[in-house]
Amino acid sequence: MDEIHSTLFDDLADSMGELGQANREFAMSFPGDRPDRQPIHTVYGGAQLFSSKTTAKLGQLALASLNRYAPDATTFAAALGLPTDGDLATQVYERVRARLETEPVEDFRIDFEDGFGVRPDPEEDATAVRAARELAVGMREGTLPPFVGIRIKPLNDEMRRRSIRTLDVFVRSLLDAAGKLPDNFVVTLPKVPIPEQVTALVNAFEHLEHKLGLPDRSLRLELMIELTQSLLDARGYCVLPRLAKAAEGRCVAAHFGTYDYTASCGITAAHQRMDHPACDFALHWMKVAFAGTGIWLSDGATNVMPVGPHAGKPESLTAEQERENRQVVHDAWRLAAKHIRHSLENAFYQGWDLHPAQLPVRYGMTYAFFLEGFEAAAERLANFVEKAAQATLVGEVFDDAATGQGLLNYFLRGLNCGAVSMAELGVTGLSVEEIRTRSFARILRGRGAVG
Repeated sequence: MDEIHSTLFDDLADSMGELGQANREFAMSFPGDRPDRQPIHTVYGGAQLFSSKTTAKLGQLALASLNRYAPDATTFAAALGLPTDGDLATQVYERVRARLETEPVEDFRIDFEDGFGVRPDPEEDATAVRAARELAVGMREGTLPPFVGIRIKPLNDEMRRRSIRTLDVFVRSLLDAAGKLPDNFVVTLPKVPIPEQVTALVNAFEHLEHKLGLPDRSLRLELMIELTQSLLDARGYCVLPRLAKAAEGRCVAAHFGTYDYTASCGITAAHQRMDHPACDFALHWMKVAFAGTGIWLSDGATNVMPVGPHAGKPESLTAEQERENRQVVHDAWRLAAKHIRHSLENAFYQGWDLHPAQLPVRYGMTYAFFLEGFEAAAERLANFVEKAAQATLVGEVFDDAATGQGLLNYFLRGLNCGAVSMAELGVTGLSVEEIRTRSFARILRGRGAVG
């Protein structure tokens, strides 16, 4: 066969050079998901209530709720709407209990906004100092969750001075008491309609870092998407990419504020819920704007609390009162379970929890989501890798090369949240080293399946 020659690429050197630059700029803007662990929830609590023992106390209360209202796997599965027969119920229950005993809270936000309210300046100052000192105690005693931070007030005209003052007082007090920031510390900025507010917070970060001797870019932020104007500006342009750009690489995550957003849409309180179509619209807009950027996404919270109408320990209540309590708690659990599954099915792997009795549901539904399809997905991935990425048919499911990364992402998310262990992923046919690459294409290249 005669040798084939082509000079077209070289003939288009200028054009190809411009294309190469554009491709590199695109890759910088969309680097893909970060390999870091993402928490599956953020627990919010008023700053006035925070102490170094808060997360341990939340775990104790969560376990007490589980013991009281779901003392066995069957009861728990039924309350969440999961199958009560088979191994899934037992697997989920045992892993939830173990998590509540060892690491009940993954991420906690000390709240100076809605959870704290508007108070006199001296009171908020004093609370910021006290909360910062408690955080420092938690750092020394090892009682903090893996992720922690504060939510300041909005940077609108009414609150901007108070918001920046609280940030300043808190960070200074924390450094005075601890000498450094805790791991994975973040500042949450609520109700952000314009990028100029993000720029102002970044400027405040830079000033604090310089003045207090913090490493550059050590202060990071989260955006809260809670207003219709956070999606679309007065000119009809999408605001979200501009908010992220204004953060100058400091934006860790974007969190959706269910109830402020639905209120900004004019939806009445009785119909404000996490799975409202208005929320789905905003969440998918967030997904489109931030996909591939490395910015984590979080859904909001179920606002129906799993708290029975009758206060007191079981022994102080009548059987009917305890039955009514259990029914109310189970109804709230079932609603939260529905909302969490809705989030997970739409690739929102993080949400908010507002009460310790919500923690069993958060872990239970997240674990169930990844465990219930584990065997089928493992078979698909193992078969697909074995066939070196050729299109394959497993049962009624057709897989091609585009599916490989999606299957791998499923297992990576399950590993991230603790639903499965690295050892359990061995059934996929992948080695620990291959799984840690987080890239299906790299796995295939390593096996010589693709050039």
